[in-house]
Amino acid sequence: MTQIASQLSDRLPATTGVLAGLLAASCCLLPLSLIAIGVAGPGLMMTMMQYDWLTLPLGVGGLGGAHILHFRQRRRCDRTGCRLIGHRATTYVLSVASAIVVAALLLRLVPSWTADVLQRLS
Repeated sequence: MTQIASQLSDRLPATTGVLAGLLAASCCLLPLSLIAIGVAGPGLMMTMMQYDWLTLPLGVGGLGGAHILHFRQRRRCDRTGCRLIGHRATTYVLSVASAIVVAALLLRLVPSWTADVLQRLS
């Protein structure tokens, strides 16, 4: 029973990070990517942007919590000499989720700068 609980607690930071990244991206990046691949139209982005006051803070808070959980588990394993299962994968997932959240925040908080950068890239 404790081994199952340990495995679940080791995966909790990565899961929280993924959910936080998706939540934060749901206002800006997710609709933008769906429009880019032709699955949705601009109406979806207009609808989702109305809820950025909720999704961005929840995404940032969830990602912060995921980082805290991961570093707490890592510190516990360093003290007790145990091996942290999935450390590389969790670090990778948290890094990708952090990049997504930062991109969503930049799109929302500094739209003129991000529009300029996107125009230069295309």
